[in-house]
Amino acid sequence: MKNKDSPFYGMALTGGITSNLVGGPLTGFFLGKWLDDLFSTKPLFLVLALLLGIVAGTYGTIHLVRKYTGDN
Repeated sequence: MKNKDSPFYGMALTGGITSNLVGGPLTGFFLGKWLDDLFSTKPLFLVLALLLGIVAGTYGTIHLVRKYTGDN
């Protein structure tokens, strides 16, 4: 990244972290709810997809922060 002192740099990092931490579980919630309605398995797919969304969001956040900080 070119200018780490820019306030837009921090805003981009904050926005990326927020979208990963909220978007993953939210997508998992709605996907799991839809699959539960489709297959009539009330909490099974909701729980599994929500956990998968949390893991994916956390992984994405760690990957993003490492990219922005230059850590490999």
